[in-house]
Amino acid sequence: MNEGLNPAEFGISIERIKKQINVLGDAKDDNRPKEVFSEETLKEYQDFAKEHLGFEFRDITLFITALTHRSYVNEHRKVNIEHNERLEFLGDAILELVTSDFIFRHFNEHEGIMTAWRSALVRTESIAAASEEIGYVHLIRLSKGEQSGKNGERSHQSIVADCFEAVTGAIYVDQGYEAAKRHIYKYILSKTEKMVEEESWRDPKSYLQELTQKTEMVIPVYRTVSEEGPDHNRFYTVVVQVGKTVRGEGSGHSKQEAQTLAAKEAIRYYKSLKNLDQIDNGRLSPKSL
Repeated sequence: MNEGLNPAEFGISIERIKKQINVLGDAKDDNRPKEVFSEETLKEYQDFAKEHLGFEFRDITLFITALTHRSYVNEHRKVNIEHNERLEFLGDAILELVTSDFIFRHFNEHEGIMTAWRSALVRTESIAAASEEIGYVHLIRLSKGEQSGKNGERSHQSIVADCFEAVTGAIYVDQGYEAAKRHIYKYILSKTEKMVEEESWRDPKSYLQELTQKTEMVIPVYRTVSEEGPDHNRFYTVVVQVGKTVRGEGSGHSKQEAQTLAAKEAIRYYKSLKNLDQIDNGRLSPKSL
């Protein structure tokens, strides 16, 4: 897509920059044959785009590239295959811009709140969920190791999230800014109301500490109660204790993840109380120690 501005008008010489890059990087030509897609593959991806994204790509190979993980490229070294990291770089910037613009234009909040909202909307979990919602996960090209899931759930979620950014970048290049913007509104910004209602933009551990100090004048303490699995894919279970009472429990592939989930469960407990000043101090809690 033509960006609409001529760099030369601003004294920017793309050719000189490229020559300097070649000199500094001692670039070598890649003599491997470029990947050639079968008509069947092109049709599969184009049909998906028409049905689920609502348009046809002018260059469907952009969509295929957006769903090509580096591990797939590393497993097919005899062919020159492009992975999705350049498109991911572009899509990440567009996602941040559209989200920031949306929050700025529609809400009169201070910078800290706006930053927290944006972080909640574009965090890995949010954009991975968007990829799952669109439904192209089965089209992501991965190495056999990644397909088998041997690197764990965290790796899978990160890959799926990266693909959302790369697909956003592909839409921008192929269809333009407005199409990419509509894509982000449909799958990310449409979740704003739920995000605000559930207060998922807050840092759960900090928010829980505010609640416990306000209601019980105690700082929550996190305890790891179990660790399972091999070193490269550990699974932790953590409880958060307020005074003598366990208020929440969480499990995850890092202690931080488990602590965050435990804090969220504890927050749900406090928010279920009709009056936050009325705390049972463990007397009615099934998890009382």
